[in-house]
Amino acid sequence: MQSVEKALRKMRGAGLPEATVAAFSRAWHLAATGHAGLLPEEEILPASGIPSLADVRGDGADPALLDHLCVIKLNGGLGTSMGLDRAKSLIAVKDGLNFLDFIARQILSLRVLHGTHGPKFLLMDSYSTSADTLAHLARYPGLSTEGRLDFLQNKVPKLLADTLEPLDWPASPELEWCPPGHGDLYPSLLASGWLDGLAGEGIEHLFVSNSDNLGATVDLDLLGYFAASGLSFLMEVAERTPSDRKGGHLARRKSDGRLVLREIAQCPDGDLAAFQDIASHRFFNTNTLWLRVSDLRVALEENSGSLPLPLICNAKTADPRDPSSPKVLQLESAMGAAIECFAQSGAVLVPRTRFAPVKTTEDLLALRSDAYRTTDDSRIELAPEREGVPPDIALDPSHYKLLAGLEHGFGSHVPSLLRCTKLEVIGPWNFNADVICEGNVRFENSGTETVQTMAGHYCDKTTVV
Repeated sequence: MQSVEKALRKMRGAGLPEATVAAFSRAWHLAATGHAGLLPEEEILPASGIPSLADVRGDGADPALLDHLCVIKLNGGLGTSMGLDRAKSLIAVKDGLNFLDFIARQILSLRVLHGTHGPKFLLMDSYSTSADTLAHLARYPGLSTEGRLDFLQNKVPKLLADTLEPLDWPASPELEWCPPGHGDLYPSLLASGWLDGLAGEGIEHLFVSNSDNLGATVDLDLLGYFAASGLSFLMEVAERTPSDRKGGHLARRKSDGRLVLREIAQCPDGDLAAFQDIASHRFFNTNTLWLRVSDLRVALEENSGSLPLPLICNAKTADPRDPSSPKVLQLESAMGAAIECFAQSGAVLVPRTRFAPVKTTEDLLALRSDAYRTTDDSRIELAPEREGVPPDIALDPSHYKLLAGLEHGFGSHVPSLLRCTKLEVIGPWNFNADVICEGNVRFENSGTETVQTMAGHYCDKTTVV
């Protein structure tokens, strides 16, 4: 056990809170004993009896509930998958506004519309995103009367894959650390003092979602439903589609009847076909959660400041940009897995419009297009003509995977996708203004020289050069 002691000493030396140290110690012992946290198909049942948002809609909740709500956005991610080294939430999305602009304006619009002081607003930032994020949000002084808007996600040591000892990387000491996944929300919220502080201010409910999911906005009907339900924890779920087969799904554990979240890493190889059966396991976690503050405080107190979440072991290299660097493990947890930590937990089926995360440049291009519209209260939603179905976009990753490539190819000339079923772009193109795509449209350039598109109407058309 010398390895774990070295890791714990390293964490305490960095001034990390004891709740985070305790959570990491638990995760290390699970990894060391080979505890994979498997959930075989024979131990679960498909989740059923999940109400839909339409089922819980009423005549509108009392807006006074907003004064007892805190909205928390997870904002620790860098845009590394798009070639950036800054907060993803600073990427321009639409009309010259970035994710943070839309989020701030949504909060302020809610307060004005309903004449309330709430909801309160917080970010869980990382060491890498906090400074830039707070600097940008300074243009919205009304967001916080105290001038405090965030708390920091913790960091934990990367572990050498063969020995589970903490990585020593003197050339780049910052690479010795990694985030512990968004399951760190719970110990970070407690250790920062925010959880007790919110309770002292009369905050009764938390609404938590990712900052890159602009579909996750405060819905008064959902707030009213959760407040009256008596539930400790409510997860927003959506219907799985064929593209979601590899993602985690909601289920019910036979042994105690509790809802659980099963990720593919928890699925035995022999159960893979059942895991991917979207007709049986219908629901996936949108990572948008509602929590009751009083019950969360009790659960954290009973578990030494953290929740006993299933372990996720991510195999990486010490330097993500250098595949020859030592192999490491990153011990992580997911905040949605906390659904099994509460006796009174539930889920609600929401339309796909509440789940619009930006994970790729394809997602970003869709949001920038006219397939999505900005509402008067600064929400982004699919245009009514789309009937709830976003356009399917496939961009050549060798040219458009990174944000710089997307900007070079499209810039401000995003084609009209209002009536586009699928857009496929292969090879180097530069889009001019006034390109309208309808149905299935494909641009294919097999050469190496960039080709300019012609302005015009492309309907179920393939353009090859």
